[in-house]
Amino acid sequence: MATDPAGRKPLRGIRHGPATSADLAAEFDEDRGATSYHLRQLARFGFIEEDTARSAERPSLWRNREFLALWTGQVVSTLGAQTSGTAMPLLVLATTGSPSDAGIVGAAGTLPHLVAHLPAGPLVDRWNRRTILLVSEVCGALALSIVPIATWLGAVTVVHLAAVAFVQGLCFVFFGLAERAVLPRIVPAALLPTATAHNEARSRGAALAGPPFGGMLFGVGRAVPFLVDALSYAIACVGLLFIRSDLRNRATAAPESLWRSAVAGLRRVWRHPLVRAAILLIAAGNLVFQALVLILVVLARPHGATPGTVGTMLGIYSGGGLAGAIAAGRLHQHFTPKTVILGANWIWAALLPLFPFTSSPLLIGVIGAACAFVGPLWNVVIISYATLLVPDELLGRVTSAAMTLSWGVMPVASLGAGFLLTAAGPVPSLWVLAAVMLATAIAATASPAVRHAPPLPLPEDGAEARAGHAGR
Repeated sequence: MATDPAGRKPLRGIRHGPATSADLAAEFDEDRGATSYHLRQLARFGFIEEDTARSAERPSLWRNREFLALWTGQVVSTLGAQTSGTAMPLLVLATTGSPSDAGIVGAAGTLPHLVAHLPAGPLVDRWNRRTILLVSEVCGALALSIVPIATWLGAVTVVHLAAVAFVQGLCFVFFGLAERAVLPRIVPAALLPTATAHNEARSRGAALAGPPFGGMLFGVGRAVPFLVDALSYAIACVGLLFIRSDLRNRATAAPESLWRSAVAGLRRVWRHPLVRAAILLIAAGNLVFQALVLILVVLARPHGATPGTVGTMLGIYSGGGLAGAIAAGRLHQHFTPKTVILGANWIWAALLPLFPFTSSPLLIGVIGAACAFVGPLWNVVIISYATLLVPDELLGRVTSAAMTLSWGVMPVASLGAGFLLTAAGPVPSLWVLAAVMLATAIAATASPAVRHAPPLPLPEDGAEARAGHAGR
């Protein structure tokens, strides 16, 4: 132990007084996970001990005003996004009656995940992240407000809706990367998995309430869901104003070219076998579930499903995700990445073949809820794993590289779903998705990186350490 130079750094820092792993990682410019590991080794050999007086005062996420401001604003904004997201394909189908057109608009909304994530990551690491958050919300609101105007003027076209969807997707990309990068600035490292679980609950809760709300508002008036979403953007901007921490990147090195920075993120992702395998599996899952939603909407409509019924069906689907997000806050401590990755893929492979045997919106929603329950635990484990291992100055570009690989398939999925529905109909399309999911589960099981995945490195950041038998 005494010959380990990396282990000496935290020991020197603790001699000046109690400190957490996050404090020491920042002081010595080290990785948070590695610092936590060295603290545990020092405690194991009696060099340090837990400061029980201070650890009794562990921070609470719900007393963190900045996290609450961010989280609450995004609850409203995400609810608005789900509301307009449900209304968008309904508006396309009501305007043109073409599933292919709905697929084109859906693909336009997800295209930024493919073309913008990679360059956006270095920019998030380079620019003021507070500015990125605010500008993303303002631009999203302005783009969306055009839809009600076009609806009232009777000038709605597929090209117009696709352009709005693309701008919204672009804002989503920049906001999502910036939000993940600022989270370690406002939340202690030990609470990052819990914060990630709360963000999952936020998204899943909005996905539960948004579809039936969007369907109901669309029944009131085609422009109403989009007005509500534009208002939600404004409320989210107000929440961002309460975040006072310095959200700028602390990197002092001269910025690389955008291409070099993007490639550095890809290289960092690709060098870690488990992260690489997980991202490829996530990409396959995203391909399936992005296509699944449109197919389920088309499956339910010929059987008398109204917009409100479709919204309720998708709300039941999302209810499983909300339950999973609530459970993930505790379950993530009891499952290794290996168990989560293999278990999730095989559960999905078993559930997808059930969809073709029903056209009832209620049963479709229930089966979807079972699928959605698993997703949050997957996200909490994988996102926490990456956030704890990646240095702050690389977090934006590494996240963007991972999102490019895993979410870049979404426009392909939306387009493929639209054309598959036109060519074969909803039931054969569902069997194609079930076959893809089965192949994904088999690939996960065969992956050596997944079979030998290490446990999640959770820093014991709430417990502060102090120097113990330093002379030992």
